[in-house]
Amino acid sequence: MSIIFIGTPAFAVPSLERLAGAGHDVAAVITQPDRPAGRQRIPRPPPAKLAAQKLGLHVLQPPTLRDTGVLEDLRALSPEVIIVVAYGQILRREVLDIPVRGVLNVHPSLLPRWRGASPIPACILAGDERTGVTIMLMDTGMDSGPILAQEDVPIHDDDTSRSLSDTLAELGADLLVRTLPSWRAAQILPQPQDDSHATTCPLLRKEDGAIDWKLPAIDIWRAVRAYNPWPGAYTSLDGEMLHIWKAWPLTVEPTAAPGAVLELQISWLGELPFNTRSEAAFAIQTGSGVLVPLQVQRAGRRVLAAADFLRGMHGLIGHRLRSRHGTEG
Repeated sequence: MSIIFIGTPAFAVPSLERLAGAGHDVAAVITQPDRPAGRQRIPRPPPAKLAAQKLGLHVLQPPTLRDTGVLEDLRALSPEVIIVVAYGQILRREVLDIPVRGVLNVHPSLLPRWRGASPIPACILAGDERTGVTIMLMDTGMDSGPILAQEDVPIHDDDTSRSLSDTLAELGADLLVRTLPSWRAAQILPQPQDDSHATTCPLLRKEDGAIDWKLPAIDIWRAVRAYNPWPGAYTSLDGEMLHIWKAWPLTVEPTAAPGAVLELQISWLGELPFNTRSEAAFAIQTGSGVLVPLQVQRAGRRVLAAADFLRGMHGLIGHRLRSRHGTEG
């Protein structure tokens, strides 16, 4: 089967590797241009490009797929199917009409739930118990095309967007290579999505990571997990950004104003997962319950266990952290 693969980030790499490993003819890999990164702003190739080069595949990096010349190049490759995995651009009808067996997308949610740019953080923020991957036949809408296959997995309490992305990337890659032969043989009848059950999620912004201490502890805990690795859940300590990378919520009655740093009570330790207790050292009052940070990071410093952080921060207990709106609490 002649395939054009379109994808950019690390999430796309397992699907590309599985396709090549299964013996499919990947005629070209299309990915985003190299982007400046780091303090010196040196152009960095996207993960899909590096994987394609390692596999010896032809790579194209057009700034856009709307250019007439690019469209002619794609048509000249005569793909039977195009596979899209986290490319970063919306495909227009001119691209969708090129392959004879359509354009398939590996989407990291159980569509129609969480259409949009950030389905993995969205499912964690919402407290979903399960998520999964969908193989979809793309149309001109936003993740609205008919479904070819789905597979679900549980969301664990220690899952972050990073860990869940890794899980779903592998799951999606496996489901893709299992689905392709049946799709090529016309053995799958695409199932329309039920738009009445659709939910959407926008692209994440840096400011989404700012913690509002007036929210319940369980909501902040979900945000800590959802925004790891980006943009990170953060607060302000003495005017300096403090990231909280790992935490645990406790249903403790309020004893202080939201954002107040509290001494960790011995009686609370039993409510923490056993393997996290050595990291815990203090708690933060929220609008309902307390949040126990387990791993934190000051701006420009390395990530520390909260216990190590407290040893180097005299006077932290009783301090009041800034909320997302820049006010105390």
